[in-house]
Amino acid sequence: MKKIKVLGPGCPKCKTTFHNAEVAVQQLGIEAELIKIEDIEEMMRYNVLTTPVLMIDDVVKIKGRIAQIDEIKELLK
Repeated sequence: MKKIKVLGPGCPKCKTTFHNAEVAVQQLGIEAELIKIEDIEEMMRYNVLTTPVLMIDDVVKIKGRIAQIDEIKELLK
């Protein structure tokens, strides 16, 4: 099972990225653990300065912009 994390302080871009990740998982019909990290101190542990950040299996895939549904689906395949 894939582990997807979205890091961000709760801004609109972060919320959209999280929503897009949910939709991508639904469209692919796969099981994935979706985690939203909004705590600044926890985000600092990942050494991330720009948000939102999309991580798949603890690897940063997209940062600093909204991850689009089709992009996320490609990364999950």
